Amino acid sequence: MVSERSLAVLHAIVSDYVSSNEPVGSKAIVDRHSFGVSAATIRNDMALLEEDELIAQPHTSSGRVPTDKGYRLYVDTLAKIRPLTSAQRAAIERFLGESADLDDVMSRTVRLLSQLTNQVAVAQYPSLRRTMVRHIDLVAVAEDRILCVLILGSGVVEQQLAQLPAARVTEAWTRGLRDRIAGATVGHDVDTAAAGITELLSSIDSWAQPGETELVSQVLAVVSTQLQANRSDRIAIAGAANLSRSGELEGSLGSVLEAIEEQVTLLRLFDELVQDGRDVSASIGRENEPYGLAATSVIASSYEAEGTSVSRLGVLGPLRMDYASNIATVRAVARYLNHLLGEDQ
Repeated sequence: MVSERSLAVLHAIVSDYVSSNEPVGSKAIVDRHSFGVSAATIRNDMALLEEDELIAQPHTSSGRVPTDKGYRLYVDTLAKIRPLTSAQRAAIERFLGESADLDDVMSRTVRLLSQLTNQVAVAQYPSLRRTMVRHIDLVAVAEDRILCVLILGSGVVEQQLAQLPAARVTEAWTRGLRDRIAGATVGHDVDTAAAGITELLSSIDSWAQPGETELVSQVLAVVSTQLQANRSDRIAIAGAANLSRSGELEGSLGSVLEAIEEQVTLLRLFDELVQDGRDVSASIGRENEPYGLAATSVIASSYEAEGTSVSRLGVLGPLRMDYASNIATVRAVARYLNHLLGEDQ
């Protein structure tokens, strides 16, 4: 059991090491912090922390640095996360509030998180499986091309061209196909709409005109792709360059970048983190080894809007990071994202 003073010494070591990137000695702690005891007493506390593998001595005669275990205890015993200033909160609201659509919201979210924390920022798109399909339109833009427009109740707009083989598309044909597709999708949630398109495809021979099966199939395939895109997990990432700038992941930078590119891996890690019941969670060092991220720490939270399932966002960076500030930032951005997307429903 770590004593109250030893825990305070650990917090001092983490704070000083994060700000200076230099091993912390007992004299520095006495000079910078008001413990009211001698350097010899602080050394005794540091010896106990080292015995418990909470701090380590990187070089002979150097000060001490936190270990993975030490960072974990530090995060778990943060008495109070200092909130963001009113100016910082206003900046978040202003920057995210100017978003034009969902893609812009997600892009701005990760850019903002990355800028505020100097870490890699990750945000999972909201899953729109339960969101209603508001409108479907087909627009003939050429004799062999149709623009498929999908509008969801969340405000998401998907546009994609269907390239048709040697076709001469007429307005009447386009309108008739649009009405059939709309009947199977509009007013239904994305999952049900996707099933409706599958049913149209499977029964195409019973309702398509002779010789038009291939044309109709091409259009239905594009609409199906649009619906599937809003059922699957997508993430936005920003700030990967911060990893190389920090200079702390030189030996493992390649493997970390590879893990980041493997989006499924990140989603699994974030999913596990947000299931612990806290509004913001942290996974540190060796706790991330199963995901190929043993040299990093991850701070994650979640957000939810009406009509969507829970989605994740957070930051990833080296072990030496400002946990208190980053936790406060992730929490603030997640809360505002809840508010922003809730208003859009």
